[in-house]
Amino acid sequence: MIGQVSVAAATAVVGYDLFRDQTWRVSARSRRLRGLAVAGSAAAGDTAVDLYVDQHWVGRFYNLATGWPTMDHMVPLKGNYVPPGATVACIVADAPLTNPINIILE
Repeated sequence: MIGQVSVAAATAVVGYDLFRDQTWRVSARSRRLRGLAVAGSAAAGDTAVDLYVDQHWVGRFYNLATGWPTMDHMVPLKGNYVPPGATVACIVADAPLTNPINIILE
């Protein structure tokens, strides 16, 4: 696992980087993104986030459930390469209505 985060709905407004305060968003070693799980808010599908490696858009992902994500919610990625020093960002595209948005990045 690379990291996990829980951000309050009031903070997770459109354009907010959910990974902004995480030390693991940048690393001195190369990494590969293998999966992303998103859950939380009031209902499944009411929140969308865009995943980036530096300026490269990896994709848009929706919350698949309320509560905390499990491995059942993990959307496989293609092993996207993250070079040393590159920043991984998760930008809110459609904000959660209520409750925190929770993410696991593998």
